[in-house]
Amino acid sequence: MGNVYYTLKERGYIDQVTYEDELAELLGKESVTFYIGFDATADSLTLGHFLQIMVMMHMQRAGHRPIALLGGGTTMIGDPSGKSDMRKLLTKEEIDHNAARFKEQLSKFLDFSDDKALMVNNADWLLDLNFLDFMREIGVHFSVNRMLTFDCYKNRMERGLTFFEFSYMLMQSYDYLKLYRDYNCRLQVGGSDQWSNILGGYELIRKLEGAKVYAMTFNLLTTASGKKMGKTESGTIWLDPNKTSPYELYQYLRNTDDRDVEKFLCLLTFLPMDEIKRLASLEGAEINKAKEVLAFEVTKMIHGEEEAIKAQNAAKALFAGAKEEGSIPFTEFDKSVFEEGIGILDLLKNVGLTKSNSEGRRLIEQGGISIDGVKVEDIGKVVSLEDFDEGKILLRKGKKVYHQVRIK
Repeated sequence: MGNVYYTLKERGYIDQVTYEDELAELLGKESVTFYIGFDATADSLTLGHFLQIMVMMHMQRAGHRPIALLGGGTTMIGDPSGKSDMRKLLTKEEIDHNAARFKEQLSKFLDFSDDKALMVNNADWLLDLNFLDFMREIGVHFSVNRMLTFDCYKNRMERGLTFFEFSYMLMQSYDYLKLYRDYNCRLQVGGSDQWSNILGGYELIRKLEGAKVYAMTFNLLTTASGKKMGKTESGTIWLDPNKTSPYELYQYLRNTDDRDVEKFLCLLTFLPMDEIKRLASLEGAEINKAKEVLAFEVTKMIHGEEEAIKAQNAAKALFAGAKEEGSIPFTEFDKSVFEEGIGILDLLKNVGLTKSNSEGRRLIEQGGISIDGVKVEDIGKVVSLEDFDEGKILLRKGKKVYHQVRIK
């Protein structure tokens, strides 16, 4: 197996790295313990996190040992990087619940048997820190003047930055020091927006331990239009099938912009590069075959092959005009709801296809909503039992977003 550093570089993951030649040599000759942190801000990881998970899988497959650091402690503060306002504070119970869900999801992708990977929670050392002791040992090594030059803080100065958030870099840097001391962790990786925070830990270890450690960031998962991948008009793409169904994930990836197909095949699948080049070279309508491969491969990794096949079959059935595939997202209502009828604008909101009446009104006026293939032209339409065929109707938003309504 080749050096994983060059694999990551060829596939387009790497953004910035310290001592590139040294790190590449190190990763090529011995097993390196590395870590990446996941702040527990929600009860599921996202498609954006999946890029980070892919890096960890590549590294583990090459013989290196990942540490998945759950941010039970740092989530109590919240990372100001890329944020225009202070993050909503979560309770300890919410954070613990989220961290437990992350642990469950990460276990699907990494092998934690026989210490091949570790999962630790920074709440175990951050929550009981003595403030004065921490500042005397750690705080003295951080220059406020220098910290204020970092984008993660500089971009917040006009809107306001609390000391609470300002301390985040110290906490994350201490994490790296702790993991170095306890597990000989010599590499921290993370998204490109984490470069300043990661350098803080890298420099802290050098000052306190006199040791050579490394930092590496990878490119954020963005589309050709500059948007973060995994963010849609209707919300975030989650790895939890109860929050984003396998079918919705498949359809999201199937609708990838032509310009992004090669990039996402490189970053989100383990397909060989020559196969990716072949798929990316397809032109015209043929590029849709590459998108189907992308959607299937990612859905299979996240939800399993059976769910990926069901999602693929559902997508093909819908394209052919069928309506009865079980993996199409659906909402079930009591029959009584439709005995008197429900307005189409309310129904669209209730099933999550729109966020407001104004959005629903705009879509209908633009011809973007249909029921069982028939365009809805009246914003005042009332959906009643007469509209149902065998207890089901199929709503369509735009050309590619489907949702089934069932009555019980």
